Amino acid sequence: MKHTIIFLFVFVFLQKGGLLAQSDGDNFLNNSVKTEHFELLQEFLSIPNDANYPEQITENINWLSDKFNELEFNTAILETEALPLFFAEKLINENLPTVLFYMHFDGQPVDLSKWDQESPYNPVVKMKKGEGWEKVENPDFKNLKEDWRIFARSASDDKGPIAMFLSALQVLQSQGMSPKFNIKVILDSMEEKGSPVLAPAVADHKSVLASDYLVVFDGPMHDSGLPTLLYGVRGITRLRLEVFGPSKPQHSGHFGNYAPNPVFRTAELLASMKDENGKVIIPGFYDGIEIDENAKKIMEAVPDDERGIRKRAGFAKPEQVGGNYQESIQYPSLSVLGIQSGWVGKETRTIVPDKVIVEMDIRTVPETNSNRLIELVRNHIEGQGFTVLD
Repeated sequence: MKHTIIFLFVFVFLQKGGLLAQSDGDNFLNNSVKTEHFELLQEFLSIPNDANYPEQITENINWLSDKFNELEFNTAILETEALPLFFAEKLINENLPTVLFYMHFDGQPVDLSKWDQESPYNPVVKMKKGEGWEKVENPDFKNLKEDWRIFARSASDDKGPIAMFLSALQVLQSQGMSPKFNIKVILDSMEEKGSPVLAPAVADHKSVLASDYLVVFDGPMHDSGLPTLLYGVRGITRLRLEVFGPSKPQHSGHFGNYAPNPVFRTAELLASMKDENGKVIIPGFYDGIEIDENAKKIMEAVPDDERGIRKRAGFAKPEQVGGNYQESIQYPSLSVLGIQSGWVGKETRTIVPDKVIVEMDIRTVPETNSNRLIELVRNHIEGQGFTVLD
């Protein structure tokens, strides 16, 4: 899988008559997938990258600085109100256009109980075996197998694309080849936390980041395995609900049937936001979204294996917001990201909880205004008999 991605990425850079000034050695692509590229990826994946720990971000930035400096990039740290961003730049020719590449190097927090290996920061090569995965002992990267995968935190999202980017640049450098554009790179350190400082950082450093084109290397491969160019993705707006019951947890033996249980109230509230087919039924939520027949034909032509998608994701029936996968993501979505209340497992207590916390997001599309959608959700909550305090 990984070697295919690297090959395709290099191929994009190296097409004859394309983006590069050609040199001798047209056959070098056959040798571009080398053990050192995978060692680079494994080295990068071995560095913890939880943005809740600033020291981990610093270690990643130091590693990135070394690798980009080896490729003759100028590097810098862009300070923000929280964690810094990493920046690199290589001027090929001031008369050429400039492409800004965005990626992120932070990863989701780790739940060790969910990992079937010593550590998510100790990359392991595995191969498919039945319904599971089996470790490949001493993998030979010169003889890759199609069903091999590298298991580690951020192997795909989003350290993999950074390693592929560096590997492609290394290949270019080794062949004495130069892109026909100037390169700028900005690497986010808090993307998995919603990139809270990215927008102000872009405003503060707009002259540094100024470019003619923006390419984002973050997102899944298409189901077909073919190289894909997307012209946009949905935006994000976060919401946090706190639904209150009694002022403090109360004993269920004394207050069950009397003290209002915020868990049931919250369940009723959330259920009122969507119908049984997954469509948001808050009035006006989908206003402004119009998909004509020509657009529908284009989306229907995308080679999505929806049965395979559902099988891998582990659900039998999709929500019915759109006629197919591509159509469904043309609409704004409303999702519950997590719910917290009381205690569970060995810590379960016989209490009526005092509150429920619900983390949600709205994925926006060009036709929608996030502030308007938030206001619609707020109005809906009030319409269900709740008092909104903030």
